[in-house]
Amino acid sequence: MLNVLKASGQKELFDENKLRLSIQRAGIPKELIENVVIHVKSKLYKQIPTSEIYKHIIEFLSNSSHPFSKSRYGLKQAIMDLGPTGYPFEDYISEILKMEGYATSVRQILKGKCITHEIDIVAEKDSTKSMIECKFHNQSGTKSQIHVSLYTKARFDDIKEQNNLSEVWLVTNTKITMDALNYALCSNMKVISWDYPEKGSFRDLIEKHKLYPITTLTSLTQNQKQTLAENHVVLAKDVCVNPSSLDILGLPKDKKASVLSECQFVYG
Repeated sequence: MLNVLKASGQKELFDENKLRLSIQRAGIPKELIENVVIHVKSKLYKQIPTSEIYKHIIEFLSNSSHPFSKSRYGLKQAIMDLGPTGYPFEDYISEILKMEGYATSVRQILKGKCITHEIDIVAEKDSTKSMIECKFHNQSGTKSQIHVSLYTKARFDDIKEQNNLSEVWLVTNTKITMDALNYALCSNMKVISWDYPEKGSFRDLIEKHKLYPITTLTSLTQNQKQTLAENHVVLAKDVCVNPSSLDILGLPKDKKASVLSECQFVYG
């Protein structure tokens, strides 16, 4: 059996079915799926990094009859590309929460019992007002550690009474350690990470509402995507609905048309 090397340094048996499911989940056209699997298997060697497998998939899709397919497959990396700061990520989470029926305010200054805090997101729905802590990581394999749960709970305890907050969430784009998760759950915190909970994870919410980030688009440079994100254009959907949002980039007409075509594929 062949081992692959994950970004965390952990070894894992290569699982062809897991690979196939990840490709299917990304919405890759059915006629390409088996060809992608065959291509990847031809490139395997002992302890191949999963990052290299990812590159082989992207390379194959780029040269296929459906080159925009690579956009959705790169979702996890696209989220990390929202950095380097956490502000676009906060805006992105805010948009997801809005689709879940919440009214949101980002980067709010709230006075606590002891000190004043800047809170990533305050979300309200029905009679519930929540503090949302957004923990952004821009490196694969990085997990939210126990100290994140500890300081999130401490901040919530300081501000909850003065601001009528009834619950606290920790939302992260990667994974969370077992200690951090267990402490959070024991403290009645809601946790959403890349693959937690089993239903309603971060990835699930993105796919449910088709809220693919602007960084998913491969027809834009990283600098162009950062410019859009810094101007609060964080969703591919934003460009589909309002093509004039691209005007800030000063793109030639044919380039703009290409970006819009990719947007329609990703969001559609």
